[in-house]
Amino acid sequence: MKKFSTDPSVKLFISVLGLIAIFIVLKELQHIFIPFVLAYFLFFVFQPFNKFLTRKKFPEGLTVVIDIVIVVLILWGFSRVIIASFNEFGEAVPVYETKLNNIIRSTALSLGIDDPFMSDFNLLQYLEKTLDVGGLAGGFFSSTLSFFSTVFFVLFFFIFISGGHNKIVEAFRTRFSQPQDNEETTHIDRTFENIPEKIQNYIVTKLLISLITSISVGVVLWIFDIDFMVVWMVLTFLLNFIPNIGSVLAVIFPTLMALVQLESFGYALLFAGITTAIQNVIGNIVEPKIMGDKLGLNPIVILLSLLLWGYIWGLVGMFLSVPIIVVLKIAISESKSPNLTFINSLMG
Repeated sequence: MKKFSTDPSVKLFISVLGLIAIFIVLKELQHIFIPFVLAYFLFFVFQPFNKFLTRKKFPEGLTVVIDIVIVVLILWGFSRVIIASFNEFGEAVPVYETKLNNIIRSTALSLGIDDPFMSDFNLLQYLEKTLDVGGLAGGFFSSTLSFFSTVFFVLFFFIFISGGHNKIVEAFRTRFSQPQDNEETTHIDRTFENIPEKIQNYIVTKLLISLITSISVGVVLWIFDIDFMVVWMVLTFLLNFIPNIGSVLAVIFPTLMALVQLESFGYALLFAGITTAIQNVIGNIVEPKIMGDKLGLNPIVILLSLLLWGYIWGLVGMFLSVPIIVVLKIAISESKSPNLTFINSLMG
């Protein structure tokens, strides 16, 4: 009879409970872990640039300052585009309100709904009566405040990670390698080199694919003469970082704009069909061919990672789902355990 402590089913049960406990902690303390993880990925992104500056004899402190300035400038540029677009949209709201009301009335009549209420229907007035506008405004304010606080903590963690990452690598090297064991030391060094390299490859490739998708959708927006073309291109670019779901949302939002602006279901469906075709060709043919070779991840694993991290950390978790699973796969692939080798095979 096997001992209770060595029963495989007991070990599996304890491991599952341990994973659940870890995920609960990650969810409950997300206001700490999300900025920390974002800061670490940001460090990986800047690592090649920082190595270049180091070779040019830049001090470490100045290198970190340059990284932060670049991040702030990028965020400032995006915020300027978004704020300017929202201001333009606010000025055009009365026009879109009239068009949207006309669409609702004509749709109701085409469905045989001939209610006197529909002749005077005003969607915005109806929404003001049914929605808590004050609550929505408060939610928007709190979300904005949360965004800026997250950015602050990301940059705060980034400063300390930039100075402490090498010490962490050295600690792992000391703990898991034996004296004069050059093979084990090389193995650990290779693991810590593979993690940022894989993440950098993923981000660069994803940036290129998202840029191609955004430009392609932009051409369609230009042909249909859809308003706020830059906004929809930026939205398409960002949403393509969310696997599977992002491309769907990137089609829905500009299609709704096309419907309201053009006041035609036919043109809106044609626009949706073209943009869907673009997303499918790039997302299902081009991207798997390029990304699959670089990451070697099973699509099912990507989907499960998206759902899991989306549940734990929301929208940010969806953006981080693939980089996180890449780090886990690299760590598992370097293990010599038969069970972890099996898991690595399942992951792709």
